[in-house]
Amino acid sequence: MPNIKSAEKRVLIAEARRVKNAATKSRLKTSIKKYSEALQNGDKEQAQGLLVKAISGIDKAAGKGILHKNSAARKKSKLQKLFNKTEQA
Repeated sequence: MPNIKSAEKRVLIAEARRVKNAATKSRLKTSIKKYSEALQNGDKEQAQGLLVKAISGIDKAAGKGILHKNSAARKKSKLQKLFNKTEQA
């Protein structure tokens, strides 16, 4: 445990940010899973709506620094690629 008052505050702030970031990542993973399930079920209209939500969530996470911008770009590309592949089939 820190001895300095400002260090104690930093510990509390770091914990609060960790919890918030974990919740955001969890929400993001859930939206991606729902999108994948919709694709597997063959529901293209629902998948398209979920794709928009997932990409929006990825962009927000990248903007807040929760995801690295290249990681966000890779995830968005992967999701879009899956959608395009099922659309062609």
